[in-house]
This record gives sequence, C-alpha cells and structure tokens, in this order.
Amino acid sequence: MWKFDFPWAFVLLPLPVLVWWLWPAYRTRAQAVRVPFFHEMAGAAGERPAPGGVRLRRNWVQRLLAPLLWCLLLTAAAKPVYVEPPVTHDSPGRDLMLAIDLSQSMSTRDFVNTASGERMDRLTAVKRVVADFIRKRAQDRIGLVVFGQSAYPQAPLTLDHDAVLTLLGQMQIGMAGARTAIGDAIGLTVKLMDKSPAKQKVLILLTDGNDTASAIPPENAAYIAKDHHLVIDTIGIGDPNATGEDRVDFDALDRIAAVTGGRAFRALGNEEELADVYATLDRITPVAVKHEVYRPQRDYYWVPLGAGLLLLALYHVLALAFALLRARSSARGNGSGSENGNESGNDMANGRAAGNAEAHRVH
Repeated sequence: MWKFDFPWAFVLLPLPVLVWWLWPAYRTRAQAVRVPFFHEMAGAAGERPAPGGVRLRRNWVQRLLAPLLWCLLLTAAAKPVYVEPPVTHDSPGRDLMLAIDLSQSMSTRDFVNTASGERMDRLTAVKRVVADFIRKRAQDRIGLVVFGQSAYPQAPLTLDHDAVLTLLGQMQIGMAGARTAIGDAIGLTVKLMDKSPAKQKVLILLTDGNDTASAIPPENAAYIAKDHHLVIDTIGIGDPNATGEDRVDFDALDRIAAVTGGRAFRALGNEEELADVYATLDRITPVAVKHEVYRPQRDYYWVPLGAGLLLLALYHVLALAFALLRARSSARGNGSGSENGNESGNDMANGRAAGNAEAHRVH
C-alpha cells in the first residue's frame, strides 16, 4: 500500500501560479547609450539583433519543464512510502506459576498408571502429568516453585519451556525439606509475579499434605495474592483418610482457591485422574495471545527527487550542446560573409582604377 507521510505538501502546488499572477514582474534599470540608427549599423555589419528576453519567454521546453520539476519536488517533500504487509508478533498473555510440594510424603507409592497398572510414587506421577501440561501451554510464560519446609524458586517465568522441563525433571523429594509450607509457597509466588506485566497471573498449587511449616498462614497469604491480582488453583492429592502431617487439608485448599477466584481439585491416587485435572485447568485457562502489529515501511522520496535532478541536468546538457552548435554555425556564417565583403570591395577598387585609366586616355 502506498501513502504519503506529509500529504499537506501538495497544498503548495499552485504557489508558482499565484506568484506569477500576484507578484509584479522583476525589472532592472541600467544606463545605456541610445543609437537611433542601431538597426542600420547592424545591417551594415551583417547581424540580426533579437529583442531582449524574447528568447526566454518563447522557450516552450522551459515552460513544460518548470511545472514538472515543481510537481516532482513537492512529491519528494510529501515523502512517498510503501507500507508492506503487517508483521505480527505473538507475546504471552498469561503468566503461569506451578508450585509443587516436595515434602517427604510425596514418596508414597500410591499412584497407579491406568494403562500399565504400574504403581509409582506421587512425585513421579506429578512430573509426567505436569510435563505434558507445560508442552501444551506454548504461549504462556511458565515458572516453577518448589516447597517443603521452605519455598524456593526452581524456574523463573520464561517462554523457554525446554529449560522448565529440564528443571522439572531435576526435582527430587525432600530437596526443600521434609515438612510442608503452603503459605510460604504462595507468598514467594506473589513476590515473583509482582512485577509481571501480564493481565492474567495464575498459580497452580499442588500438595499432598497440610500446612505445617509456613511463617504466614495459607489463608492470609491467599488474601495477599488476591490484592496482587493472583488467581490460585489448588490440587490436593494423596489419601484423604491419612492422619497427621500426611493428611490433605482439602477444606483449606478450597478456601485458598475461593478467596482468589480460583478452583479447587482433588486427585486421589490415579494418574489419569490427575491428568484430567490438568486438562481441565488447560481448558479454563485458555491461551491468550496479544498481537503486536508492525508494518514495515520503505521510503521512496528519492525517486521523484532523483527524476527531477536528472531532467534538470539533461535539459542543461542539451541546452549547452545546442548553444555550441549555434555558435559554430554563426562563426561559419560570419566567415563566409567577410569573404564576400572582401571580394566586393576588391571589385569596387578595380572598377575605380579602370575608370581613372580611361579618363587619362581621354585627356
């Protein structure tokens, strides 16, 4: 698509006509010697003088070239540009943090692979399901937080999902301590996502126990998260009939999710059931992509400007060539005229000499 960056420059298009119409003609005054018999003198010399300024006014090439050059100059000043097709850039519309419990109870082998019937520990099942979830969230920035007795950032928010998957695979049970600090995990996530420019910020918190080591109660941390526009979805796994620290406090997880506007899920010992939970989360947190449109532009002001300069240079070259040819023709004409004048002068002198001789004979 073609356009002009400064189309108002074409307002100046009639300016030369207005100047020619309204501005008085330029006249010069100079002293001169008036000769009444100038044309007789020029005729005797074999010259044909032309009236001053007539040649310029009758030059039809200049009359055509001047407005054309003015139009080209204004076209260059208007700056024509060619706008190329838009280039779209996809940027993440959502920041997603995954907080995973690494307390000692995650080593319990009570998860069953539905396809093979294989029993596995809770963390192994979580890793497999979370890895598949990360692969589906291609447009989201994803980070990892691990928590046990304390909470630690495992991976910052990033679009490098391969790096996130590598760090996910390196997580081990007990590496953050044997106990469970759910409130600290929420508080750390709030701090990590506080400067995020994303319009939607989501924390998916997975745990198999109740809070036993947090410096801040989980519900208080949930209210802080709400104030920072962080939505928390909770997933409780494990045996609901367990006692002590191994017992999952589903009621507390429900309250945390409700405070922030999130949802609470339960996955009890089945890998397929856990996968269904993450599939549901994938559906309720769809990929949101913000399109930043950039349209490349190429300037072409140099085309009319170069065409005008080329035409002007060509006109002067041709004018110079015609002037040289005219000068040579004039020089040749003057040479033949002087030769004819000399011959006629010689004839007249010879005639006078013959007349004088005849007169002497008569006497």
